[in-house]
Amino acid sequence: MKSFSGKVAAITGAGSGIGQATAIALAQEGCHLAISDINRASLDDTLERLSGYPVKVSAHVVDVSDRDAVYRYAEETVSEHGKANIIMNNAGVGLGETVENMSYDNFEWLMNINFWGVVYGTKAFLPHLKHTGEGHIINISSVFGIIGVPTQSAYNAAKFAVRGFTESLREELEIERCGVSATSVHPGGVKTNIAKNSRMGEMGAISIGSKEDITDLFEKIAMTTPESAARTILAGVRKNRRRILVGADAAVMDTAQRLMPTGYQRVLETLFRMQRGKK
Repeated sequence: MKSFSGKVAAITGAGSGIGQATAIALAQEGCHLAISDINRASLDDTLERLSGYPVKVSAHVVDVSDRDAVYRYAEETVSEHGKANIIMNNAGVGLGETVENMSYDNFEWLMNINFWGVVYGTKAFLPHLKHTGEGHIINISSVFGIIGVPTQSAYNAAKFAVRGFTESLREELEIERCGVSATSVHPGGVKTNIAKNSRMGEMGAISIGSKEDITDLFEKIAMTTPESAARTILAGVRKNRRRILVGADAAVMDTAQRLMPTGYQRVLETLFRMQRGKK
């Protein structure tokens, strides 16, 4: 997909962050939009930001953990716009908790959004994308879909799963030669609200601080703006990349994992011990 002009893109989690920035970047290129978010106020903010562009925009309040709601979203998109060319499964949440202390409620809450939401969005929109003969599935994984991190086991599980799911999907689509492609996106630290809006459970002896401490730390080390992330993602889609790394930190961590497939874990363990010592 070399041009987005005249195409129709559906984006989940479009009320803020990468989703909102990508919606605006696509609108600037003449792409029509079916944006969704679970938060109506956030969705209205994105609608306001898109109001100056000469494209058709529809807004949908969607809980991506609800399969039926996601399928309705796909049907509404095609009903209102006549087609769908792109689905960007971007909606996601964060959770900090150790495996030992993690509640099943928290684990299932995250997986239902971060993994099953991607599956539902992919399967609901795929037939419509195939019908156009020119489509792209953009699934947002994470650099935490490449490396494991203490207290992030649920997030890691979901993002590793998104990566594997998308890579397998891409292979199937290539074999079919159906005109639809898929890309797994791996952002590093992007300046979004994910840390602020995350759940923070019990981390026991390896805790590195309160939720406020961790949010402050994330905001200090997050290197990439949502606008920069959106540009990187869309450039990668134009080149039909199988995997897109977003941010210099993502590239560094990907390289570290390649060079030290298990050794990077010792580095993270040392960094966590050092951070605990600063409490």
